[in-house]
Amino acid sequence: MMQNTSVWPAPAKLNLFLYITGRRDNGYHDLQTLFQFLDYGDTLSITPNDSGVITLSPEIEGVAVEDNLIFRAAMAIIAKTGCEKGAHIHVEKVLPMGGGLGGGSSNAATTLVALNHLWQTGLSVDEMADMGLALGADVPVFVRGTTAFAEGVGEQLQPADAEEKWYLVAKPDVSIATAKIFGHPHLTRDTPKRTLNALLASKYENDCEKIVRELFPEVDKAISWLLEYAPSRLTGTGACVFAEFENEQDARSTFNKLPDWLTGFVARGVNTSPLLTTLNAQD
Repeated sequence: MMQNTSVWPAPAKLNLFLYITGRRDNGYHDLQTLFQFLDYGDTLSITPNDSGVITLSPEIEGVAVEDNLIFRAAMAIIAKTGCEKGAHIHVEKVLPMGGGLGGGSSNAATTLVALNHLWQTGLSVDEMADMGLALGADVPVFVRGTTAFAEGVGEQLQPADAEEKWYLVAKPDVSIATAKIFGHPHLTRDTPKRTLNALLASKYENDCEKIVRELFPEVDKAISWLLEYAPSRLTGTGACVFAEFENEQDARSTFNKLPDWLTGFVARGVNTSPLLTTLNAQD
């Protein structure tokens, strides 16, 4: 029986910019966005075994095990490879749900990468990214593990470099459904496409921010507060917002002033995911 437990990071991501360039007939949106990872996120402790069964802890209230992205990712590997092994996966959850930080997608990607390694199923990165896409649009970027420029509906990825700044990430007491924002009639959907070099040289913005700030006063209040200290904006469709700093000291100094109606954390942006770093250390 395999009983050694190993610990794997499931890092958060930020959308450093997000532009919506069109809407397809099927309702999906074309976009241009820059994903960067944070050195902060959930943690998965995985104990592989020979049971052929996947078990999870703790239970998530209101989410059936078979609907959990971690469970679905594990079952996807079993279905793809015919692997007869099992595992117990314990999740230490620190990323808020509905925050725009990619927590669920990151959990799924970490499950794919870690189990592929632990079970020695031999899947390539491309195969895992394809499997991840079936679980969620953001899963492939977490599987690949490097800062990426995304186009299409988010599935067309190319590696990119971004400044590794320090961020204060804050979450107002509200959860935002992505579909609510992308379905809003007043959402900007005609931002002109630009080259990556042009985007990197421009001021970073998020086309979802205007609508989110109108619909959710808590988000508007949070961004307004952060803007007093540093350039700040929405990540994804929210609810989390972030302020960028050149050094950790300034980020933590501002964090210490965070009002009691906001929760948050300080983290550094990294161009190589902590998941990829952990995987490479296993070899």
